[in-house]
Amino acid sequence: MRLENFLPVLLAAGLLALGGCASTGTSDSLHTSSANKALEAAQIHTQLGEAYMQRGDLKGALAKLQLALKYDDNYVPAHTVLAVLYERIGEYGNAEHQYRRVLDLEPKSGSANNNLGAFLCRTGKVEESLQYFTRAAKDPFYQTPYAAYTNAGMCLIKLNKLAEAAQQFHDALSIDPKFPAALYQSARVWYLQDNAFRASAYLQRLESLGPAGPDTLKLGYEIETKLGDTVSAKSYRDRLIEQYPDSPQAKSLSATGSQP
Repeated sequence: MRLENFLPVLLAAGLLALGGCASTGTSDSLHTSSANKALEAAQIHTQLGEAYMQRGDLKGALAKLQLALKYDDNYVPAHTVLAVLYERIGEYGNAEHQYRRVLDLEPKSGSANNNLGAFLCRTGKVEESLQYFTRAAKDPFYQTPYAAYTNAGMCLIKLNKLAEAAQQFHDALSIDPKFPAALYQSARVWYLQDNAFRASAYLQRLESLGPAGPDTLKLGYEIETKLGDTVSAKSYRDRLIEQYPDSPQAKSLSATGSQP
């Protein structure tokens, strides 16, 4: 996962269990049976659409997702996957419509609010996005509120509100102290505030969790350079170039000839 990117939308396809409702009336039974069949068809076509997306068949995915919504226009997973698809192909107006449609259907959903907020921030509507992260974090049933706090912090960095961003990452880590994205962003925001010592502490916590990616190694190089630790800075630089030679992060150091 690129730690500088927004946390990905969690696709909901296939997660909703189908179930019938008991009824003693023939008319009610027929209505329930018809509704269940429509829901099942929507679920199946949504799962197929997501599978096509994963294979790179975006045209096929679009057809399946549109068909899913013909069966059940209130089926949230179909709207969610369709939003992701439209965003992937650059149809941002349609993507926003789908993200907002999900929120219309589930206005208190932490996932729906977080997904819309992240989309708005990615597409330049930074100020507007913040309210949705706040709503997401307030959902008592939302299992990953730390994701909303982290996304909010990343948006606040875009607005150069670094102290507020640091607080959001702190809130995320108070829920999950080992959340990698929040640790990385904490290191980044303290580095941006010229507190390289504190930034280094967060980066060390991140590195203790597992192998460092290119974002982490480049930030480590920058932090240690600011601290004046040329040996550690060189170690980060060498690891980045050796382990991820084709990464944009490694190329940026190679292009500038950066040396600690």
